[in-house]
Amino acid sequence: MSDAARFDLCLTHARLSTLAGDAGYGLVEDGAVACRGGRIVYAGPMRDLPAGAAEAAETVDCRGALVTPALIDCHTHLVFAGDRAGEFEQRLEGASYEDIARAGGGIASTVRATRAASEDELVEIGLARARALVRDGVATIEIKSGYGLDVDSELRMLRAARRIGTALGIGVRTTFLGAHALPPEFAHRADDYIDFVCNTMLPAVAAEGLADAVDSFCERIAFTPEQTARVFEAARALGLPVKLHADQLSDSGGGALAARFDGLSADHVEYTSEDSVRAMALRGTAAVLLPGAFLCLRETRLPPIEAFRRHGVPMAVATDANPGTSPLLSLRLAMALACIQFRLTPEEALRGATVNAARALGLSDRGRLAPGLHADVAIWNAERPAELCYWLGGDLLRALYAGGRRLPG
Repeated sequence: MSDAARFDLCLTHARLSTLAGDAGYGLVEDGAVACRGGRIVYAGPMRDLPAGAAEAAETVDCRGALVTPALIDCHTHLVFAGDRAGEFEQRLEGASYEDIARAGGGIASTVRATRAASEDELVEIGLARARALVRDGVATIEIKSGYGLDVDSELRMLRAARRIGTALGIGVRTTFLGAHALPPEFAHRADDYIDFVCNTMLPAVAAEGLADAVDSFCERIAFTPEQTARVFEAARALGLPVKLHADQLSDSGGGALAARFDGLSADHVEYTSEDSVRAMALRGTAAVLLPGAFLCLRETRLPPIEAFRRHGVPMAVATDANPGTSPLLSLRLAMALACIQFRLTPEEALRGATVNAARALGLSDRGRLAPGLHADVAIWNAERPAELCYWLGGDLLRALYAGGRRLPG
């Protein structure tokens, strides 16, 4: 077999940011990436490119452009119906997120709209949002349920999420978030609802193989640590990993609770304590930073960034794209906000949307440019990695490949 026949895709004369190693951009000034069968075969200097790779089925001369791993959005709520623009106005007029939720708005209003939508409608709506992320360089998206809060609606959301991945040719990881809020039919009966989640909803989701992980909203306006632990025990019994909406509005020990169950991640984490940070470090639980919600809720309590650095907790960055608190459809903007608001470095933000985002999803096959990994690669209209955080908006993406296949757009 000739060398040329061995490769499907070869990117040449690129400035690579491989993100190899535990720190740094992993820059290769005159680099190349060669792919075969949806996997990276080579990523390194042009001078060491395997013979014949440049005559692959598709060869792109990048002419010095920046090439990175495709981005990974590891926390979204893309599948929902309706919007909450009215609540945005209410918050600007002084109402708090908790005030709106207690008055029957917030998540409850999205539940009503989502329950009324068909699966096809949810797919169509979600596709538009997912395409916006893809145009920003994202080739893997986590999508949560949690706006159905009954068996049929939650299953419908998860099926819609999987269909979005198939339609776009990207990676989609689905997360069951049945313990997101208390549905109206269980008003004032939170423990009964948690029983329903554990004994009815979770087994139904697991039976159809629709969830890659299980999440819960552990907060004073949602579910207690004890109730969350019951959900996590049920998930563990079904062999499903967990992640947690933790310590967003108060310190409920959410970071430590996620770590106790070997959680993939604790997300939000504005109020996470030093003790919880230590627990997360010990169990390998990533911190997912969500600066979009921080911005939209006009929060002032910063996540404990220095503590995460000191204890070696991986920090991921995600959009938290959702209808109420983070209507954000640009992962690059989330990266920029993480730098501006949380004082991450551009390198930390890029790692947060690649290497550490993959870790937060339990994925070891993407997030870097290295042989054997998924051929998820982005070519940018940029020269330096910091530009991905420096520019607030704009069309920086030149081309995006998922599994070695160029995505439209």
